[in-house]
Amino acid sequence: MAQLDGLVNRLEKVTARLEKVALHSGVAGGGAGGVGTADAPYVVAFDAILNGPVHEYIRLSKEIGSDVEKHAELVNGSFLAERSFLVVASKHNQPSDEELKKLLEPICDQIQAIQAFREANRASKLFNHLSAVSESIPALGWVSVSPKPGPYVKELNDAGTFYTNRVLKDYKDSDKNHVNWARAYSNIWTQLQAYIKEHHTTGVSWNKSGSQATAAALPSCPSAPRPVASGPPPPPPPGPPPPPGLTTAPSGGAGDAASSRSELFAQINQGEHIASGLKHVSDDQKTHKNPTLRTQAPAAAAPSHSGPKPFTTPKPGAAGAGRAAVAGASPAGAAAKKRPPVLELDGKKWRVEYHDNASNLVLKDTELKQVAYIFQCNNSTVNIKGKINSITVDSCKKLGLVFDDVVGIVELINCKSVQVQVLGKVPTISVNKTDGCQIYLSKDSLSCEIVSAKSSEMNVLIPHDKDFKEFPIPEQFKTVWNGKKLETVATEIAG
Repeated sequence: MAQLDGLVNRLEKVTARLEKVALHSGVAGGGAGGVGTADAPYVVAFDAILNGPVHEYIRLSKEIGSDVEKHAELVNGSFLAERSFLVVASKHNQPSDEELKKLLEPICDQIQAIQAFREANRASKLFNHLSAVSESIPALGWVSVSPKPGPYVKELNDAGTFYTNRVLKDYKDSDKNHVNWARAYSNIWTQLQAYIKEHHTTGVSWNKSGSQATAAALPSCPSAPRPVASGPPPPPPPGPPPPPGLTTAPSGGAGDAASSRSELFAQINQGEHIASGLKHVSDDQKTHKNPTLRTQAPAAAAPSHSGPKPFTTPKPGAAGAGRAAVAGASPAGAAAKKRPPVLELDGKKWRVEYHDNASNLVLKDTELKQVAYIFQCNNSTVNIKGKINSITVDSCKKLGLVFDDVVGIVELINCKSVQVQVLGKVPTISVNKTDGCQIYLSKDSLSCEIVSAKSSEMNVLIPHDKDFKEFPIPEQFKTVWNGKKLETVATEIAG
């Protein structure tokens, strides 16, 4: 807790300094303030977003308080960093790729700090609020996207909508502040899409008559510190891959690996010129045309032969070692980060985390007010006895879940090959970003609503003659315009 308090103080200082920088440019901190007379029209229009939906979101975050308020301070800093970038663009011509990366670093650092704060607070009661922001905040990377920055923002906003909908559902009958918060936050991205469509349709509008932009043109502002997450490592981010330039990190250690990834993204985005630097391979060097090359094994001290090295099947663990090297850690270091399994009742939350090959994990003596959170469990089976409020299964592979009764919702997120069986009743099952899902319903749960998004290979099994009959959930849809509105139906091929 002392470390977390120290971290919060550092983040507050960073935001305060960013606000001072913005004041010199004509915008007050928190998204409210005047606009300098020398600002370009599209900077003035961006200020309207800061003074409008961003300011409203920050105000409501302060009313909610706690982690949401602290998170909002980081979001405020990210928008101020983006405004500084737009001011530079309004005065200068488009820079080189290297300079563009440097110009994007303040935005990148703020985004990473926002996402790290969420991962450091997985146990927060307001975790859905933090997730809604963390999943969509990379949309600020639209400044490096061309030619369709608007759709990029929409796609990231859709990723956050999953969590804002959960906030709306949880608080619609209890606290209007949270409902208004969710709507205000979503409105930021709606207005940003309209702003991009009007001022930056195919990419940032650089000032072609100005000098070439450099990182020195940015106001001097600090990078946000990154919280050290005490919880589990973050799952792979949903949505589209980050645009080039938004994968930077501070220099040193893992930052060098991140820099290499930035260069890789830049190369991938060359388009049709990506193959220009490839070396031609003649027929005598191709193993499929020269069988002798596949059996030739050069001696350790002998000169290499003229053909390429024969392909060998990777040894187990080689792929993991490669990923560890990219992340700037040794395979031994990666193994050392393996977290111990957890099965405990933490307040009102059952935590079942980091179990591998556990065939019978049982939760007994459950109560109606309790929830279960199952995270990163692989090749395992979880059996929940009694009646419980809700169950969340996050980032699990080859998991079997059996439970009696749930009064709220069962959620499957970022999973692969999971089987769920309800023995009693459950009103709703949500399947999101999951590949391979078998849901066994009981006779008492046939009225269950199953909501799915961005998922595949989903089947529901219904009791039939002392056995189960399988029905696929459609994955493919057909949409037509009927003259008044769009009509969408599941296609026959999808079931």
